[in-house]
Amino acid sequence: MTTTLARLPDDGAPDLLFLLLHGHGQTPDAMRPLAEALAREYPQAAVLCLQAPLQADDPAGSGKPVDGYQYFSRAGINDDNRAARVQAALPAFVATVRNLQQQFSMSWQRTALAGFSQGAIVALEAVQVEPQLAGRVLAFGGRHTTIPDHAPTDTTLHLLHGLADEVVPATPVIDAANALVLLGADITADILPGIGHQLHPRLIDKAIEQLRTFLPRRLWREAMSEAPVLSKPASSKELDKP
Repeated sequence: MTTTLARLPDDGAPDLLFLLLHGHGQTPDAMRPLAEALAREYPQAAVLCLQAPLQADDPAGSGKPVDGYQYFSRAGINDDNRAARVQAALPAFVATVRNLQQQFSMSWQRTALAGFSQGAIVALEAVQVEPQLAGRVLAFGGRHTTIPDHAPTDTTLHLLHGLADEVVPATPVIDAANALVLLGADITADILPGIGHQLHPRLIDKAIEQLRTFLPRRLWREAMSEAPVLSKPASSKELDKP
């Protein structure tokens, strides 16, 4: 897996790491609008657009390669085989994330995965199987392969989807979000009308808003643990207790 598009700080070491993952049949350049928005908002971040490891194939099953790249084949894909295909792609993807974290001396808490379509699917499933892989996931036009049976520990999920998406319908996204809420996940789900299967500017704006305003439960917990314990004078009733 290679990086062909990067936005790095002008000076000094990065303090955040964003890894952007394109969809089926795309190249890293497809994630440029999101990369530029993140770089503007977080100028001290390293924003890397990764290229999926496989040459894309024809979803119609012709066996012929098509332009762009893929994490897993879409030829003949259905609800029965999708999960297995995604699971097969995860070890190499997780290894890539870990290598980049080591390269940039970045903790998992300060790493975010942001994917569109197939890239979003891989990101969502990766944090389900690999604890402490990333602090946040931005999933544009993607979904879980199955309804999750547990929440990723201390990872915040931001689901960003178009209600008019006919490639990845919104219903499975909403179902997974509801399940994750019941499982205690840190999650937001923004389903915007009038948007199809695309990395739409409105979805990007919503993602930036969520990054700026949503405080993960992990940070609340850390803040409360560091808060000073304030003593109070004992009342006369308390002093009278044996």
